[in-house]
Amino acid sequence: MSILIKPIITEKATKDSEVFNRYTFVVDKKANKIEIKGAVEAAYGVTISSVKTLNYPIQRNTKFTKKGLVTGIKSGYKKAIVQLAEGESIDFYNNL
Repeated sequence: MSILIKPIITEKATKDSEVFNRYTFVVDKKANKIEIKGAVEAAYGVTISSVKTLNYPIQRNTKFTKKGLVTGIKSGYKKAIVQLAEGESIDFYNNL
């Protein structure tokens, strides 16, 4: 079971990493803050000062179209925001 699924690289997350030294990851739904901290430290070799987690629920939507009633679903996920110690950084773009 891999705890870190993928990093989130959006405009808001990139600005957060540049200004406040916080990085955002999509993580396993069952992972707790201690496991997330250990996984990030092992994967990137950095020191972490704090971890914040957010659970996003499943989103369901329904549309009325010419074909009839169309339903859709967007799966839920867990997001972790990791605050690094002073002087630490993660480079996501070195493997491109």
